[in-house]
Amino acid sequence: MPDLRQRSMAPELMDGDDVTLEAFSACVTDLAQVNTVTLARGPTLAFVKRAIRGMGPNARPIILDVGFGAGDMLRSIATMLRRKRRKARLIGIDLNWRSEAVARATTDADLGIEWHTGDAYAWPEKDAPDLVISSLVTHHMDDAEVVRFLAWMESTAQRGWFVNDLHRHALAWHGFTAVAALARWHPFVRHDGPLSVARSFRRADWERLLSQAGVKEAKVRWRFPFRYCVERQRW
Repeated sequence: MPDLRQRSMAPELMDGDDVTLEAFSACVTDLAQVNTVTLARGPTLAFVKRAIRGMGPNARPIILDVGFGAGDMLRSIATMLRRKRRKARLIGIDLNWRSEAVARATTDADLGIEWHTGDAYAWPEKDAPDLVISSLVTHHMDDAEVVRFLAWMESTAQRGWFVNDLHRHALAWHGFTAVAALARWHPFVRHDGPLSVARSFRRADWERLLSQAGVKEAKVRWRFPFRYCVERQRW
Protein backbone atom coordinates (compact mmCIF):
# COMPACT_ATOMS: atom_id res chain seq x y z
CA MET A 1 0.00 0.00 0.00
CA PRO A 2 1.34 3.50 -0.80
CA ASP A 3 1.92 6.16 1.83
CA LEU A 4 -1.48 7.83 2.10
CA ARG A 5 -0.36 10.73 4.27
CA GLN A 6 0.08 12.83 1.12
CA ARG A 7 -1.55 12.72 -2.30
CA SER A 8 0.14 10.45 -4.82
CA MET A 9 1.08 11.99 -8.15
CA ALA A 10 1.76 8.68 -9.90
CA PRO A 11 0.17 8.63 -13.38
CA GLU A 12 -2.99 6.65 -14.09
CA LEU A 13 -2.96 4.30 -17.09
CA MET A 14 -6.23 5.63 -18.53
CA ASP A 15 -4.71 9.12 -18.81
CA GLY A 16 -1.98 7.99 -21.20
CA ASP A 17 -1.84 9.63 -24.62
CA ASP A 18 -1.32 6.29 -26.37
CA VAL A 19 -4.42 4.56 -24.94
CA THR A 20 -6.54 3.06 -27.72
CA LEU A 21 -10.21 3.91 -28.02
CA GLU A 22 -11.03 0.23 -27.48
CA ALA A 23 -9.08 0.06 -24.21
CA PHE A 24 -10.45 3.39 -23.00
CA SER A 25 -14.01 2.35 -23.80
CA ALA A 26 -13.64 -0.91 -21.88
CA CYS A 27 -12.10 0.95 -18.96
CA VAL A 28 -14.74 3.68 -18.59
CA THR A 29 -17.54 1.16 -19.16
CA ASP A 30 -16.28 -0.79 -16.16
CA LEU A 31 -15.86 2.48 -14.24
CA ALA A 32 -19.54 3.21 -14.83
CA GLN A 33 -20.26 -0.15 -13.16
CA VAL A 34 -17.92 0.85 -10.33
CA ASN A 35 -19.93 4.05 -9.89
CA THR A 36 -23.08 1.98 -9.51
CA VAL A 37 -21.55 -0.46 -7.03
CA THR A 38 -20.00 2.33 -4.93
CA LEU A 39 -23.12 4.55 -4.97
CA ALA A 40 -21.02 7.28 -6.55
CA ARG A 41 -23.81 9.18 -8.30
CA GLY A 42 -26.10 9.69 -5.31
CA PRO A 43 -24.53 12.85 -3.82
CA THR A 44 -24.41 14.63 -7.19
CA LEU A 45 -28.00 13.68 -8.00
CA ALA A 46 -29.10 14.99 -4.61
CA PHE A 47 -27.33 18.30 -5.25
CA VAL A 48 -29.02 18.73 -8.63
CA LYS A 49 -32.42 17.89 -7.12
CA ARG A 50 -31.95 20.55 -4.43
CA ALA A 51 -30.80 23.10 -6.98
CA ILE A 52 -33.76 22.70 -9.35
CA ARG A 53 -36.28 22.58 -6.50
CA GLY A 54 -35.91 26.32 -6.02
CA MET A 55 -36.33 27.13 -9.71
CA GLY A 56 -39.64 27.76 -11.40
CA PRO A 57 -41.36 24.79 -13.06
CA ASN A 58 -40.62 26.19 -16.51
CA ALA A 59 -36.92 26.81 -15.82
CA ARG A 60 -34.44 25.09 -18.11
CA PRO A 61 -31.09 25.41 -16.33
CA ILE A 62 -27.78 24.68 -18.00
CA ILE A 63 -25.94 21.89 -16.19
CA LEU A 64 -22.32 21.43 -17.25
CA ASP A 65 -20.51 18.20 -16.34
CA VAL A 66 -16.74 18.68 -16.53
CA GLY A 67 -14.82 15.48 -17.25
CA PHE A 68 -17.85 13.31 -18.02
CA GLY A 69 -15.96 10.09 -18.83
CA ALA A 70 -18.49 7.52 -20.03
CA GLY A 71 -21.36 9.98 -19.53
CA ASP A 72 -23.16 7.93 -16.87
CA MET A 73 -23.63 10.88 -14.51
CA LEU A 74 -25.47 12.99 -17.08
CA ARG A 75 -27.56 10.00 -18.16
CA SER A 76 -28.63 9.52 -14.55
CA ILE A 77 -29.51 13.21 -14.24
CA ALA A 78 -31.52 13.06 -17.49
CA THR A 79 -33.46 10.06 -16.19
CA MET A 80 -34.13 11.78 -12.87
CA LEU A 81 -35.35 14.96 -14.58
CA ARG A 82 -37.71 12.96 -16.79
CA ARG A 83 -39.27 11.33 -13.75
CA LYS A 84 -39.80 14.75 -12.20
CA ARG A 85 -41.02 16.20 -15.50
CA ARG A 86 -38.38 18.88 -15.36
CA LYS A 87 -36.19 20.14 -18.17
CA ALA A 88 -32.55 21.17 -18.33
CA ARG A 89 -29.88 21.63 -20.92
CA LEU A 90 -27.39 18.88 -20.08
CA ILE A 91 -23.86 19.38 -21.40
CA GLY A 92 -20.72 17.32 -20.95
CA ILE A 93 -17.24 18.58 -21.71
CA ASP A 94 -14.07 16.50 -21.50
CA LEU A 95 -10.49 17.07 -22.61
CA ASN A 96 -10.23 13.46 -23.78
CA TRP A 97 -11.71 12.92 -27.26
CA ARG A 98 -12.27 9.28 -26.40
CA SER A 99 -14.88 10.24 -23.81
CA GLU A 100 -17.09 11.90 -26.40
CA ALA A 101 -16.82 8.86 -28.68
CA VAL A 102 -17.82 6.48 -25.87
CA ALA A 103 -20.61 8.69 -24.51
CA ARG A 104 -22.20 9.20 -27.92
CA ALA A 105 -22.08 5.45 -28.62
CA THR A 106 -23.72 4.52 -25.31
CA THR A 107 -26.31 7.29 -24.87
CA ASP A 108 -29.83 7.33 -26.25
CA ALA A 109 -30.06 10.41 -28.48
CA ASP A 110 -33.57 11.04 -27.13
CA LEU A 111 -32.02 12.11 -23.83
CA GLY A 112 -30.80 15.24 -25.60
CA ILE A 113 -27.42 15.39 -23.87
CA GLU A 114 -24.75 17.49 -25.59
CA TRP A 115 -21.23 16.05 -25.67
CA HIS A 116 -18.17 18.21 -26.30
CA THR A 117 -14.43 17.62 -26.46
CA GLY A 118 -12.51 20.62 -25.24
CA ASP A 119 -11.29 22.85 -22.44
CA ALA A 120 -13.92 23.87 -19.90
CA TYR A 121 -12.03 27.10 -19.23
CA ALA A 122 -12.83 28.17 -22.79
CA TRP A 123 -16.57 27.60 -22.38
CA PRO A 124 -18.47 30.55 -23.94
CA GLU A 125 -19.91 33.16 -21.59
CA LYS A 126 -23.16 33.25 -23.56
CA ASP A 127 -23.83 29.69 -22.38
CA ALA A 128 -22.80 30.29 -18.78
CA PRO A 129 -23.88 27.24 -16.76
CA ASP A 130 -26.30 27.48 -13.88
CA LEU A 131 -24.67 24.44 -12.30
CA VAL A 132 -21.23 22.91 -12.77
CA ILE A 133 -20.72 19.34 -11.60
CA SER A 134 -17.59 17.21 -11.50
CA SER A 135 -17.52 13.56 -10.52
CA LEU A 136 -14.28 11.69 -9.79
CA VAL A 137 -12.23 14.12 -11.87
CA THR A 138 -10.27 16.31 -9.48
CA HIS A 139 -8.05 13.45 -8.32
CA HIS A 140 -6.65 13.41 -11.87
CA MET A 141 -5.38 16.98 -11.26
CA ASP A 142 -2.40 18.20 -9.26
CA ASP A 143 -3.01 20.72 -6.49
CA ALA A 144 -2.40 23.77 -8.69
CA GLU A 145 -4.91 22.48 -11.24
CA VAL A 146 -7.50 21.84 -8.53
CA VAL A 147 -7.08 25.40 -7.23
CA ARG A 148 -7.57 26.79 -10.73
CA PHE A 149 -10.63 24.59 -11.26
CA LEU A 150 -12.24 25.66 -7.98
CA ALA A 151 -11.69 29.34 -8.77
CA TRP A 152 -13.11 28.86 -12.27
CA MET A 153 -16.25 27.14 -11.01
CA GLU A 154 -16.73 29.85 -8.39
CA SER A 155 -16.60 32.57 -11.04
CA THR A 156 -18.57 30.68 -13.70
CA ALA A 157 -21.44 28.72 -12.13
CA GLN A 158 -24.47 31.00 -11.73
CA ARG A 159 -26.31 28.99 -9.08
CA GLY A 160 -23.69 26.65 -7.71
CA TRP A 161 -21.20 23.85 -8.25
CA PHE A 162 -20.48 20.41 -6.88
CA VAL A 163 -17.34 18.27 -6.75
CA ASN A 164 -17.70 14.59 -5.93
CA ASP A 165 -14.46 12.69 -5.36
CA LEU A 166 -12.77 10.05 -3.27
CA HIS A 167 -11.55 10.03 0.33
CA ARG A 168 -7.89 9.04 0.65
CA HIS A 169 -8.19 6.27 3.23
CA ALA A 170 -6.58 2.86 3.77
CA LEU A 171 -9.91 1.04 3.95
CA ALA A 172 -10.97 2.52 0.62
CA TRP A 173 -7.65 1.51 -0.94
CA HIS A 174 -7.83 -2.10 0.32
CA GLY A 175 -11.55 -2.40 -0.33
CA PHE A 176 -11.35 -1.29 -3.95
CA THR A 177 -8.32 -3.49 -4.60
CA ALA A 178 -10.20 -6.56 -3.36
CA VAL A 179 -13.51 -5.81 -5.12
CA ALA A 180 -11.83 -4.98 -8.44
CA ALA A 181 -9.97 -8.29 -8.40
CA LEU A 182 -13.10 -10.29 -7.56
CA ALA A 183 -15.16 -8.50 -10.21
CA ARG A 184 -12.40 -8.97 -12.81
CA TRP A 185 -12.74 -5.41 -13.99
CA HIS A 186 -10.54 -4.10 -16.78
CA PRO A 187 -6.78 -4.13 -15.94
CA PHE A 188 -6.76 -0.31 -16.15
CA VAL A 189 -9.49 -0.20 -13.49
CA ARG A 190 -7.66 -2.64 -11.23
CA HIS A 191 -4.53 -0.50 -11.51
CA ASP A 192 -6.08 2.98 -11.55
CA GLY A 193 -8.80 2.44 -8.94
CA PRO A 194 -6.51 2.04 -5.92
CA LEU A 195 -4.23 4.72 -7.37
CA SER A 196 -7.23 7.06 -7.64
CA VAL A 197 -7.74 6.61 -3.90
CA ALA A 198 -4.07 7.43 -3.31
CA ARG A 199 -4.37 10.53 -5.52
CA SER A 200 -7.52 11.74 -3.79
CA PHE A 201 -8.28 13.92 -0.79
CA ARG A 202 -8.81 14.35 2.90
CA ARG A 203 -10.79 17.17 4.52
CA ALA A 204 -7.64 19.14 5.28
CA ASP A 205 -6.64 18.97 1.61
CA TRP A 206 -9.95 20.46 0.51
CA GLU A 207 -9.86 23.18 3.14
CA ARG A 208 -6.35 24.18 2.03
CA LEU A 209 -7.21 24.10 -1.67
CA LEU A 210 -10.39 26.11 -1.20
CA SER A 211 -8.46 28.71 0.76
CA GLN A 212 -5.83 28.96 -1.98
CA ALA A 213 -8.61 29.38 -4.57
CA GLY A 214 -10.19 32.18 -2.53
CA VAL A 215 -13.45 30.25 -2.13
CA LYS A 216 -14.92 30.97 1.29
CA GLU A 217 -18.50 29.72 1.19
CA ALA A 218 -18.16 26.16 -0.08
CA LYS A 219 -18.97 23.28 2.24
CA VAL A 220 -16.95 20.07 2.51
CA ARG A 221 -18.97 17.01 3.47
CA TRP A 222 -18.08 13.35 3.87
CA ARG A 223 -20.39 10.94 2.09
CA PHE A 224 -20.69 7.17 2.35
CA PRO A 225 -18.76 5.27 1.17
CA PHE A 226 -15.38 7.03 1.41
CA ARG A 227 -15.84 10.19 -0.60
CA TYR A 228 -15.69 13.90 0.01
CA CYS A 229 -18.09 16.26 -1.71
CA VAL A 230 -17.47 19.99 -2.01
CA GLU A 231 -20.59 22.04 -2.54
CA ARG A 232 -21.28 25.69 -3.33
CA GLN A 233 -24.85 26.93 -3.31
CA ARG A 234 -26.17 30.25 -4.55
CA TRP A 235 -29.86 29.76 -3.81
